[in-house]
Amino acid sequence: MKKTSFELPDMLQRYFAIHLSRQRGASPRTVASYRDTIRLLLSFLAEQSGRPPERLLLADLDADHLLAFLDHLERVRKNSVRTRNQRRSAICSFLRYVGGQLPETMGQVQRALAIPCKRHNRRPVDYLTRDEMEALLQAPDVATWSGRRDRVLFALLYNTGARVSEVAMARVHDVVWQRPASVRLHGKGRKDRVVPLWRKTAAMLRDWLRHERLSEDSPLFPNSRGDALTRSGIAKRLDQAVARASDSCPSLKTKSVSPHMLRHTTAMHLLQSGVDISVIALWLGHESTATTHLYMTADLKMKEKALSLLQEPSTRRSRYRPSDKVLSFLEGL
Repeated sequence: MKKTSFELPDMLQRYFAIHLSRQRGASPRTVASYRDTIRLLLSFLAEQSGRPPERLLLADLDADHLLAFLDHLERVRKNSVRTRNQRRSAICSFLRYVGGQLPETMGQVQRALAIPCKRHNRRPVDYLTRDEMEALLQAPDVATWSGRRDRVLFALLYNTGARVSEVAMARVHDVVWQRPASVRLHGKGRKDRVVPLWRKTAAMLRDWLRHERLSEDSPLFPNSRGDALTRSGIAKRLDQAVARASDSCPSLKTKSVSPHMLRHTTAMHLLQSGVDISVIALWLGHESTATTHLYMTADLKMKEKALSLLQEPSTRRSRYRPSDKVLSFLEGL
């Protein structure tokens, strides 16, 4: 393979057009996420080097520049550690492709791949109580078209525990009316799943579709122009509903409610109702139950119930005294 001094643009085109899209069959959302990361990286490198992106070199993607970029994401762009790690993963995917195509770059690639994911504190899962969720579901004004839509929208989010992107993508033909009624969700990584609907949710959804007379290919939840509600649009409608529900449920004023919190709420309420953790994983579309175990650690009431079943030990308390100066020093650290 003939190398040129400006092989980076060519490698990027090959990576996105051939490797990522054709060979790996990555979903459009994955391609878009990786594209955004590379675009941010190229802009950063161009600013640092004084050269436009089309004149950047593969040599510019060394470990020092990548560490500076990751630091830039946190300090300047105020990205979370989780976002930083996602950006790192996208860059590493491209670098692994480069190393496979150009073996002479493996030394540089390996040094860059050695940059570790950054550890971060995992915050406890935030979720709504049943009273708070009920107040939220009752908040939309059903005397208006948007209010009727929003009530069904929030009910479906709560019923399915769907990601906001999955509901935004849903079409009328994704609702299956065979008993029991269900909805087909198109998840991350092109993983579809079917989630059953509670009778009340199914009835609300049936009334919504009967009045709107939407075609099979129409968005399940359109905006005023007939296009599908966007993720930001759904978040905005949720903010308005929370503000309205706070009048009857003041505890909502202390919570930052997002569409993803409704997903957490579904999981927690299923867990509190005794649903097995593996079933909840299937419900939410988790690839591994290890992800779903996060909810088990979040429920304080379940922990208190488990603690009450244990008998306190009858051991006598004693104070530890280090027997050595070195041990005493280490103990004080």
